[in-house]
Amino acid sequence: MRDTAQKRILLVEDEDNIAFALSYLIEREGYILHRVADGAAAISELDNSKPDLVVLDAMIPGVSGFDVCQYIRETECLSDLKVLMMSAAGTQAQRKALDIGADAFFLKPFDTRELTGTVRELLDA
Repeated sequence: MRDTAQKRILLVEDEDNIAFALSYLIEREGYILHRVADGAAAISELDNSKPDLVVLDAMIPGVSGFDVCQYIRETECLSDLKVLMMSAAGTQAQRKALDIGADAFFLKPFDTRELTGTVRELLDA
């Protein structure tokens, strides 16, 4: 197994079944994972602790994932943070996510091997 020690991922996902699957995949790779279920909680978490990667659903309650991504890019101490966004909303959501600065985007449902490979690439970059 690769050296993943101390790599921390913030998962922002409101759907429990998707969060459970993502948690399993990410933790199986050896990363430390913390999950929140809405945008306001994500911003609060980011203000208190900078993870190595944010896995961010675009459509979450309250503050949207797009707004969270924009907050990350506009906040000096967070602007270099890697962001992987995902949505079931299709190509329009993908275009918007990449336009506002997401490093990667996955359309739900996603291929689990491709997703874990992208997580590894983003954390190794």
